[in-house]
Amino acid sequence: MSTRTFRITVRGSFDSLTAEQHAELLGEAPHHDMLHAAFTPEGHLTYDIAARPAFVFRFLDSGEAEEDLLDATARAELAAEEWLTTRGYGFKQLRSTAQDLSQAPLGKRGRREAARTGG
Repeated sequence: MSTRTFRITVRGSFDSLTAEQHAELLGEAPHHDMLHAAFTPEGHLTYDIAARPAFVFRFLDSGEAEEDLLDATARAELAAEEWLTTRGYGFKQLRSTAQDLSQAPLGKRGRREAARTGG
């Protein structure tokens, strides 16, 4: 069986932040800028707290079967909750989307490569 790559996105909003927490997030904002967004195994957080309280975690995981996507999503949600809770940040409206990249449609370059290699 081949390994499948999963991308999981966990979205939510900061909730009931103290003035100190808000200032802390503002200070760390350059490290969490959307321009540096990436899917990583440990999860990558992006937000723009100056504009709105929303945040996005991006996780990269893998599995061998399509059913493993559910476990990967649960792990991503738990990791996001732990990151927020450990730092004392309130949050609400967590929701996740997940994609099995083996099921993603090929883009133009991918179709061209598949045609060239016969795959």
